[in-house]
Amino acid sequence: YPWGYDGDNGPDQWHKNYPIAKGRHQSPIEINNKEVHYDPSLLPWFASYDPGAAKTILNNGKTCRVVFDDSFDRSVLRGGPLPGVYRLRQLHFHWGSSDDHGSEHVVNGVRYAGELHLLHWNPNYSNYLDAVRRTDGIAVLAIFLQVGKTPKPEMKRILEEINAIKTKGKAAPFPNFDPSILFPKSHDYWTYHGSFTTPPCEECITWIILREPITVSSDQMAKLRSLSKNAENEPNLPLVDNWRPTQPRYFRMVSASF
Repeated sequence: YPWGYDGDNGPDQWHKNYPIAKGRHQSPIEINNKEVHYDPSLLPWFASYDPGAAKTILNNGKTCRVVFDDSFDRSVLRGGPLPGVYRLRQLHFHWGSSDDHGSEHVVNGVRYAGELHLLHWNPNYSNYLDAVRRTDGIAVLAIFLQVGKTPKPEMKRILEEINAIKTKGKAAPFPNFDPSILFPKSHDYWTYHGSFTTPPCEECITWIILREPITVSSDQMAKLRSLSKNAENEPNLPLVDNWRPTQPRYFRMVSASF
């Protein structure tokens, strides 16, 4: 089923074709300090990424995505709330139509300009599609993008390629990239059990949401907004507001490492 972020096919409609979107472990959520509990048993997390695993950057009409080779334990995330090693498969962004919104998770009422998701899967399962069906199948490391005066130079590498993938369906080679250059200084995080924020919205994700945002410039955000959600031979429609509103938390616990 075609889904998107517009009135006719947007988040309010997803549950009609993807019933789990109305489930009780959906993402994103609002993280509120009053409801978060500090868990001293939470370990630090570690990422060891092989820059050679980076393959391509693409515009799929919904986001800008970088794809990695996940055929073996080449780039992995471990520690934190995770039971073992998880393989990096792709990273992608969510952003708004202006700098005052765009993130999916909200922290104490604050919505950031954007959110970066690094998606990993549990290789205890035979393949990615199998992992998606398991409650501990996927781990997503989420990093907020905050507009400020001193942007992180590391974002340049991704944004330099935007012109090559302006329209839906375009891809470009993206070799030799280590996404850990995008991490903020602090590794403090919140964690909870949730879902994909795009259909089918499977509830298989251990979220690790970093407390400290990374700084981007207004120009850098504008670059993301210059992508089109249509193909080359179609009218140019800016790819903006590709974020899902927050979902009910229900009974879920959000734990903090700090």
